[in-house]
Formats: sequence, C-alpha cells, structure tokens
Amino acid sequence: MAKARKVQQQNYAFIDGQNLYMSIKNQGWILDYGRFRRYLSDKYKITKAFLFIGHIPTNADLYKSLQEYGFILIFKPILEIKGKIKGNVDAELVLHAMIEYPNYDKAVIVSGDGDFYCLVKYLKSREKLLKLIVPDDTRYSSLLRKFASDIAGINKLKGKLGCIK
Repeated sequence: MAKARKVQQQNYAFIDGQNLYMSIKNQGWILDYGRFRRYLSDKYKITKAFLFIGHIPTNADLYKSLQEYGFILIFKPILEIKGKIKGNVDAELVLHAMIEYPNYDKAVIVSGDGDFYCLVKYLKSREKLLKLIVPDDTRYSSLLRKFASDIAGINKLKGKLGCIK
C-alpha cells in the first residue's frame, strides 16, 4: 500500500522592507538578507517571503540579490519629497496578505508599524498569525503591544543575522 504524502504547511512572510531596513540601521547594524531568508525558512517554515519595497531604478543589483535569496519583491513607486525618498508599502502589504489569504496556512508579519494592527488582529482572530516579527522589540508601535505573546524581535539576533565584515 502506498504511503500517504505529508503535505507541507504553507507559511508566508509579509515584510515591510522600509520599516525593517530603517529600524535595523537605527540600531547600528546591517541585516544580512540571505541569512534572514534562511532564518525565516528554518525557524518558521516560510515557503514564500514577500518583501514590500519602494522601487529605485539605481538599486537593480540589490533587487536581483534579494530575489536570488528567495524573496518575492513587491514594488511601490517612490516619491521624492524635499530630498527624502518615500515609498510607503502599508496598503500593498495588507492587500497582498489578503489576496494570498487562501494560499497560506499561517502568516508571519515583519514590521513594528502600528498601521498593521488591523491585519495582525484579523489574522490572529482567524488563527492564521504565526508570528509578528518586529525589528526592535524595545521600540515598536504601542498598538501592537496587545500581541506581545506573538512578537519576536530581530534585535536579539544581530550575531546570527548581521552582515559579517
């Protein structure tokens, strides 16, 4: 008799690229995105990792590297306001999390931004939230504190996920 195949759980990550990058940078270190992608796969069994990021044409090499690491890039056009680049991806992240909703068993949200409160609350109420990963578990939106038991901080993983110089 044929042995039944075990179906792999489909866990997806939805990553706020700007929040992740800026928060890690403000902590004084650089995230190794290849190591981070492996960490998501190993620790949370992430099969698809969507990275939401503002599109800057001169960053083509970075985007290629991120895709080679296994990230699915979702771009947002950027705006330049008074010399500052703005590429807020909040709406895109929420939209994609809901478009993909039937395709994943559990979701990992990577952001410390309180704008994702409604998404995290919804996923938790449907038992589809696997983890809320904040870049810095000492500095994130107070709106997300309600989900403290679901939060993991990247700041504690600098030795494991930081770029080696």
